[in-house]
Amino acid sequence: MALKSLKKQRRIQIIALAVVALIVSTGLIGYAMKDGINFFRSPSQVMEEPPAPNEVFRIGGLVEEGSLVRGDGEQIRFRVTDGGATVPVVYTGVLPDLFAEKQGMVGTGRYVDGVFEATEILAKHDETYMPKEVIDALKEQGTYVEPES
Repeated sequence: MALKSLKKQRRIQIIALAVVALIVSTGLIGYAMKDGINFFRSPSQVMEEPPAPNEVFRIGGLVEEGSLVRGDGEQIRFRVTDGGATVPVVYTGVLPDLFAEKQGMVGTGRYVDGVFEATEILAKHDETYMPKEVIDALKEQGTYVEPES
């Protein structure tokens, strides 16, 4: 009888240890991914509910016509719009070759003091491509026009 009780106790200990290991591994995975998960926002969403200055996210829309200003060195300023709102963007670095006004773009960075400080800028890669998130945001604002084939 004591042997059965010992086996049962050992089984419970193993199950408890497995549950603790699962919880710890899930926590570690979540912690490791916290910087790798970037939420997408349209300019309208950013203006309605500005994110915290330490939150990294992606913003997408069209580069507003007449807003592209190249500063000293590699600093570039422009505005991104979805037709409903406009967000000023500052980026230090080399822009993609296909980056242009009135074209789709997606940027990764932070929204600090009313300006999106981009750490990465992606531009469309051919005449018809625009990121799905940008298309969805533009459709939501009613400003998206299907490209002609």
